[in-house]
Amino acid sequence: MFKADRRTVFEYNKKGTTRDEDNTFTQFSYACSQLGTSIETSSTPEFKPRIERLFGTLQTRLVAELRLANITTLEEANAFLPAFLDKYNSKFALCINNNKSVFEKQPSEQKINLTLAVLSRRVVDSGHSICFKKKYYRLVNSVGTPIYFGKGTKCMVIESFDKTLFATVEDSIFSLEEIPETQAYSQNFDEILPTEPKKIYIPRMIHPFKRQSFEKFIEKQSLKMEKELEKLAS
Repeated sequence: MFKADRRTVFEYNKKGTTRDEDNTFTQFSYACSQLGTSIETSSTPEFKPRIERLFGTLQTRLVAELRLANITTLEEANAFLPAFLDKYNSKFALCINNNKSVFEKQPSEQKINLTLAVLSRRVVDSGHSICFKKKYYRLVNSVGTPIYFGKGTKCMVIESFDKTLFATVEDSIFSLEEIPETQAYSQNFDEILPTEPKKIYIPRMIHPFKRQSFEKFIEKQSLKMEKELEKLAS
């Protein structure tokens, strides 16, 4: 059991829904779930009474204890803390059942790498590759054969703890192989058609988008003409 304040690093409610089953795991809560550790969060002090009481003691009583011990420097305070904590624990700590072990069997390195992984959503582009951290990768199966998925296929990139990259598509998992660049077409199957230069549309001056500015321009020009005629007449 892991109790913590209600912060988005531990859990958060999905927008647009109030049902608990629609909430999404964060990276931290996903790792804890894989390791068999449950998380409970709350914003009220009564949810964690013992730790909140400890904070209150350290913020109030500890200051008085330092003053009574005539401690004025940080070094003296650090040397005083072990004796103070032993005294505090002997009075308020709970008895520990030494006959029962609360530790679980250490997981394998492979499980640790995948448990402490960072998950990122990606979409396959038209070159049958995905972009991750400004680099392009293609999906490869267990025997090293590239697997080509259509454009728009959704996948999940898994960056393990040792920085090894994997990708999952539905229920299948693949390795990621870096490629120098991505192609927008297939050289074997797609026909390369000549591309025509794109025409630039320029609206006419009577277009409603430019009508107001055009009318102001005409008004200014007419005023200039009147001033020039007055100069010639004088």
